[in-house]
Amino acid sequence: MILEQFIIYGSVGLFCAVVIFFYLKKQKKTTQKTTAKIEIAKQIGMHEPVSLHPVIDLGTCIKSGACIEACPEKDIIGIVHGRATLINAAECVGHGACFHACPVEAISLVIGTEKRGVDLPHVSENFETNVPGIYIAGELGGMGLIKNSVEQGEQAMNSIAKNIEQKGGDTYDVVIIGAGPAGISASLTAKRHGLNFITLEQDSLGGTVFNFPRSKIVMTAPVELPMYGKIKLFDTSKTELLNLWNEALLKNGITIQENTKVEGIQIDGEIFRVFTAKGKEFKTKNVLLAIGRRGSPRKLGVPGEGMEKVAYRLLEPENVIGKNVVVVGGGDSAIEAALSLAEQNQVVLSYRSEAFSRVKPKNREKLEAAIAEGKLDVKLKSNVVKIDKELVELALTETGGKEALKNDLVYIFAGGELPTQFLQKTGVEIKKRFGYTVKKHR
Repeated sequence: MILEQFIIYGSVGLFCAVVIFFYLKKQKKTTQKTTAKIEIAKQIGMHEPVSLHPVIDLGTCIKSGACIEACPEKDIIGIVHGRATLINAAECVGHGACFHACPVEAISLVIGTEKRGVDLPHVSENFETNVPGIYIAGELGGMGLIKNSVEQGEQAMNSIAKNIEQKGGDTYDVVIIGAGPAGISASLTAKRHGLNFITLEQDSLGGTVFNFPRSKIVMTAPVELPMYGKIKLFDTSKTELLNLWNEALLKNGITIQENTKVEGIQIDGEIFRVFTAKGKEFKTKNVLLAIGRRGSPRKLGVPGEGMEKVAYRLLEPENVIGKNVVVVGGGDSAIEAALSLAEQNQVVLSYRSEAFSRVKPKNREKLEAAIAEGKLDVKLKSNVVKIDKELVELALTETGGKEALKNDLVYIFAGGELPTQFLQKTGVEIKKRFGYTVKKHR
């Protein structure tokens, strides 16, 4: 009997030891792989967060790995010694999927780090700025992406509606500036509350989403669109998304005033006067800013930049065929645009620096392959100094010389100018945030 028990207990103990051995071996291997990825990320400048990113409480983390499985970008989070840690933090685009997936709420969503600050406007819990009556929702407040922006647009408009004592009249209850996901959601919510409102968009419906160079939009979880219902976007084309926005607005009788850029907001007692570039004026009790952080495209300031052949976004690359194209920029947007155009055109990618330092690994691989195959001509340490009808002139900083390129189209991806000055003129406070927690608990 004792011998049998010894054999049973011994077998169980041996089995447990074997399981633990292989578990520890696998954990060690995982740690080594993740550590190697972190070293590579540090070398290419992708380890330091640049915007919204997860921060993991190691004391709470239970090593479930749910955050890693949930992240659609992959290799943002990895495992080191059984604990979650950041790898390519600069690639994080703030989906928040890891935040929602963690079963023990060990993840917070944070903007900026202790070393790197991010300029953000002052916004209260109800989305109101330090200027009573001016609200901010979406990317400008630090929370980009479709799901976050849709939710904030609705929440901000709910706050505005709650504070309006008497709706209607000759003055608008609210002027919504921006028709991206936050602005569209806010417009639908304003309609639901019966508010007298107008939505102004400096470009076209969709705002920032409309300017995406990518053909596919990914959203990690369904979201409830006010006055429309639940939408699921897991691998949706930009055109499909814009059709969805149009359908929701048309269904509720809402018209967006496109190509209407707001240049200033003036406080006149308890009323705001919103001025546009076209000389129009709108009087309103409240203003909701649902604009992106990029604001207006940053320009090069060179002769010929105002020509029709110059653009700051690439909408349908498949329709550009047989052209001599110059793409300017060194970020993912510029590289993705250059790669897509290189399939059917002669493309030169011009970048002022000596290397592409902040590029997603997949884009880097595709870029190197395109260069090796002769599909794409990359000119580093170069600056566009002049654009004319048939040529683009580059200044080559390494040699001090210049080069003229035969050219039909120029696409400039030099980022955008933050609407800081616009906000400050209105009186909205801008603060540099270091490690500012946006979401801590669900």
